[in-house]
Amino acid sequence: MQPAVVPTERSTDIAANVVATMRQLGVLGLPRNYEIFYEALSGTNRELSLAVVSLSNRPTQDDLDQIGRAFFAHNHGPGIVEHAREVIARELEEVASLLRSERSHIEKYGRILDETSSGLSNRSLLSQDLLQKIANAMAIATNSTIDHGRQVASTLSDKTAELESVKSKLEEYKRLADTDPLTHIWNRRAFDKEITRIYNSSKGILFNALILADIDRFKDINDRYGHPVGDKIIQIIADIFQTSIRGDMFVARTGGEEFALIIEGASEDATYEIAERIRALIEQTPFTSSQTGTNYGTVTVSMGICMASEAEGPEDLYTKADRALYRSKVSGRNRVTKHSTMAGRAGKSWLLYKKD
Repeated sequence: MQPAVVPTERSTDIAANVVATMRQLGVLGLPRNYEIFYEALSGTNRELSLAVVSLSNRPTQDDLDQIGRAFFAHNHGPGIVEHAREVIARELEEVASLLRSERSHIEKYGRILDETSSGLSNRSLLSQDLLQKIANAMAIATNSTIDHGRQVASTLSDKTAELESVKSKLEEYKRLADTDPLTHIWNRRAFDKEITRIYNSSKGILFNALILADIDRFKDINDRYGHPVGDKIIQIIADIFQTSIRGDMFVARTGGEEFALIIEGASEDATYEIAERIRALIEQTPFTSSQTGTNYGTVTVSMGICMASEAEGPEDLYTKADRALYRSKVSGRNRVTKHSTMAGRAGKSWLLYKKD
């Protein structure tokens, strides 16, 4: 990370560099192209930067859209789905055409069998020469039907493979659509589905808890060091969240500097211990630039906890955990608050809670 002395000047420099680079490569000035080059040149996503570097001197729009689909699925989702729909429709029509052809071929083979059967039933007309002709006709018809069947089977196998590829791409898009591009953990879209799932069963209500977390004074970090540094700090904190809980637990980035964890199978005290351990770990983590050694100081988070059994549904659970989070904020930050410990919590006015 390379901090800027004056963040506004750095942002202007990056923007000018993006425009100059796009012009040099002959890239169209589309918003989705600008997003790619801005993220690549700001250095916040190493994999994206490498993908852009590997482009040819005159990248095509298809090349750029392929990168966009990989790193910014939220902007390319409609195109991905529309392309998949077209492929599926085309493949299904070709499969239907194959089946119609196979039906026609089998019907023709059936007519040959009927004619052969009629000829064999008339014994008075049978001769060695006629039997030989019938046998030859049967052999040719049978071999032709077998060969055609093999071709249809082979083609259907290819079509099945192509449809499986489309299915795989759609599943990958679904995963990308639910993934935060900066931190590679779940995003708000995935979180909304997961928190709703809690209330689909009584077991989910009894054995789930929600932890909401917010980085303290994050705006000050961005204003002082610039957004690339802020993004790197978000990535580090996301990694701490993800590696500090069991693999089957859920963690998402739900906003700019906001995170959510859904803890399953833990009591309120155990959930509090998980949150407190993560809070302390973030406080103790050194946030420094690997390139310059610049120390960005201590970074802390505030957290709020609510058990699913304390809420009437997903929205109520989120609201109560959010109130606990902001009680942590107004009480001095860098702490964890349980909703159950908030006096008069049911009647508190939302205006009491104010963000940084």
